[in-house]
Amino acid sequence: MKESKTAPLTLPSDVPEETGGPVFALERFLARQLLAFTGNAPIALILWNGEEIVTNPHHIVAHLHIRDRGALWKLCLNPDLNFGDLYSIGRVDVEGDFLRFLETVYTGVSNTPPPAPLKKLRRFLNRPRTNTLDDSRGNIQHHYDLGNDFYELWLDNEAMQYTCAYYPEPNMTLEQAQRAKMDHVCRKLQLKPGDQVVEAGCGWGGLARHMARHYGVNVTSYNISHEQIRYARAKTKEQGLDSRVTYVEDDYRNIDGKYDVFVSIGMLELVGRNNYRELGRVANNCLKETGRGLIHSIGRNKAELMNAWIEKRIFPGAYPPSLSEMMEIFEPYRFSVQDVENIRLHYARTLAHWLERFEKNAHQIEKTYDRAFVRAWRLYLAGSIAAFTTASLQLFQVVFTRERNNNLPSSRAHIYK
Repeated sequence: MKESKTAPLTLPSDVPEETGGPVFALERFLARQLLAFTGNAPIALILWNGEEIVTNPHHIVAHLHIRDRGALWKLCLNPDLNFGDLYSIGRVDVEGDFLRFLETVYTGVSNTPPPAPLKKLRRFLNRPRTNTLDDSRGNIQHHYDLGNDFYELWLDNEAMQYTCAYYPEPNMTLEQAQRAKMDHVCRKLQLKPGDQVVEAGCGWGGLARHMARHYGVNVTSYNISHEQIRYARAKTKEQGLDSRVTYVEDDYRNIDGKYDVFVSIGMLELVGRNNYRELGRVANNCLKETGRGLIHSIGRNKAELMNAWIEKRIFPGAYPPSLSEMMEIFEPYRFSVQDVENIRLHYARTLAHWLERFEKNAHQIEKTYDRAFVRAWRLYLAGSIAAFTTASLQLFQVVFTRERNNNLPSSRAHIYK
């Protein structure tokens, strides 16, 4: 299904500043400070004149090439944002195992908190965009309306699931693991034929179709990505499920009606913390007295902003909540949390599958977009793997219901049958 692509990234010029030339004492000092920011990780900095700066010479993991002095200054001023920009346009590059480099940096940075004034400055400089009704539509279009054919190149070829898969068995394919994830969610929700289900944020509609086909439910799914809705409607009609599944091109805040089940997979990250109470209000208004719900979201062990570069360039408005922050959805409406599961490492495996398929199609993607786009998405996917393997990010599935609902299972056996 072909369509015109949206401009994917807004990056600084890819014309580097003057390369070569001497390295001054101040620049050597800045290079050492940059390594100190990573906890003096075993990384060698190679400056534009070939000079090597190392503060931890044991078992060097990778070499970071800094192509010009302007790139060094940008890295020191705001590394959270500028590393991604500079890597995308080739003004910095990594020689060695890219994933291991990222894991080493993430671990070092997390173990080396900056001074409080500097941390406050970075939070101010890198504050995320808002998620008002108008802003949310623009944020979603920036990422999800790049073109369905782009995502088809590296997501699973059955349901186009752009969320964490589930690997209960070793050596599962991506397709098998995504099916397992959808069944895992459906069992947690105790779906039964005839249930009315509402989905907040449906992606390309794969979960809605799976629920309707395999569990006999009726689904109404809300999404503000035009390209995803168009794809979902076509697939649903093609599979003869359009009488059971309805896709609504609208914001989750406008969900209407009464339902047995509320489900949201991978949308909370883009809701914005200021809107958690509003999401809870929506769930409260639409769930029946014995209704149950599930929210599946990237999260953190403690409150912290999304990586600045990913939020600015890849996922505008993104914010992964801690569990305590997620409770702002449930507590004001007296929902009872029934089950919490963290499947963090399953997302690392999912991303590894995605990155492998992305790399196989990198040449085709570069022809459609450009080299900077390929490098940016390579960094995004590999960086996300590193974030999950180093526990910078978590993946929470939270099941909830109304507090006086006594129609509850006596054990968790139904989840694993």
